[in-house]
Amino acid sequence: MDRTEDFLVRHALAASCIDEDKVLGFMLSEMEKGLQAENGASMEMIPTYVSPDAAAVPGESVIVLDAGGTNFRTCLVTFTEGGKPEISNFRKTRMPGVGSEVSASRFFSVLADGIEHLVDRSDRIGFCFSYSARITKEHDGIPLSFSKEIKAPEVVGMNLGENLLKELGRRGHDVSRKKVSVVNDTVATLLAAKAVCPEAASSYIGFILGTGTNTAYIEKNSGIGKIGGGEGRQIINTESGNLALELGDIDRAFIASTENPSIHWLEKETSGAYLGPFSARVIEEAIKEGILSSAFAERYQAIAPLDTARMSHYLEMCHNTDYDLVRCVGSSEEDATALYRILKSIVERAGKLAALNLTAAVLRSGEGLQPRYPVVINADGTTFYKTAFLEFYTKLYLDRILWAKHGRSYEVIQIENSPTLGAAIAGLGA
Repeated sequence: MDRTEDFLVRHALAASCIDEDKVLGFMLSEMEKGLQAENGASMEMIPTYVSPDAAAVPGESVIVLDAGGTNFRTCLVTFTEGGKPEISNFRKTRMPGVGSEVSASRFFSVLADGIEHLVDRSDRIGFCFSYSARITKEHDGIPLSFSKEIKAPEVVGMNLGENLLKELGRRGHDVSRKKVSVVNDTVATLLAAKAVCPEAASSYIGFILGTGTNTAYIEKNSGIGKIGGGEGRQIINTESGNLALELGDIDRAFIASTENPSIHWLEKETSGAYLGPFSARVIEEAIKEGILSSAFAERYQAIAPLDTARMSHYLEMCHNTDYDLVRCVGSSEEDATALYRILKSIVERAGKLAALNLTAAVLRSGEGLQPRYPVVINADGTTFYKTAFLEFYTKLYLDRILWAKHGRSYEVIQIENSPTLGAAIAGLGA
């Protein structure tokens, strides 16, 4: 037990190794820098030109594209007279660029394939794009980079909406009246929260912890120096997954092995695309240092590369021999306990970082001071809800840091199909 704990502390894998005041101060500093200047900080703080007051329009339909971490979804969203969304014509395929690199022409061809059967159903198109993109005042989006190991380098710097419409036009469709509104998935998630919980909230946060991670919050235009300030408010896509947060030596080695090792550090320390592979890197180091036995090492080498789901399975059911990590520990109680402590520590640390990410967004919003009017955090993402202990530890540290230490009231909610609903609302405002 002591050797395992020493291993976790030496490599900054324990949640206790995170100096919450220092990390929170760094996050807030990066947010301020990002609001004042382009390319001024690792958190890009992207203005979206989307008002938090955008709302559903009864009787209207919107074509929706959702370019997520690994899946690409399309559908038609129609709002009833009561404002309730009805989703139809749903399709799901793989995101272009997963596994192998795609050209720009192939990328936009896949997008057009997804909505071509809906092209005559509406002139409004809401495009939820779950990657870093600069948003124009016309609500188009220009990708700045791809994360989650998506390989589509030619698309970086291209107008998403404009090129999607060009591809549809090339196929013979009349796109002269069509308008595309590109929003980040966190922005869409925030809009969904505003639509579902319009009362008794002081503000809203959109939070994604799935294949990747990010947050969005509401900022006064007067606080956004890089657009010249002004009246009113808008939603800011923080791109918090890009935070250049340096932790331990294993983190640095793992990040160096990923696509684009200079960016998306926080995402690579907390999100679903990386928690499993990072755990594998930690296990390899634990074997090297003798924390896990040679018998475990021999069995471990025979299993498939570790992913987040299989890492989580061990924490969920550590005695179930249907799971390969359980078979790896065999009858060794020492190996079984050490592995459990290592994996649970990685998840706890990710939960603390997620809580600090959310705390920074709430503090920057300036809201949540009255307990009867909390900041509503709409949390979306399979990793957050399905990874063992991750939701628990995120909420535990939110209580300890955001509520107990900073006195901010909050409520975490989950809204089904949040990115789809929010993208449809954004599409109506294009």
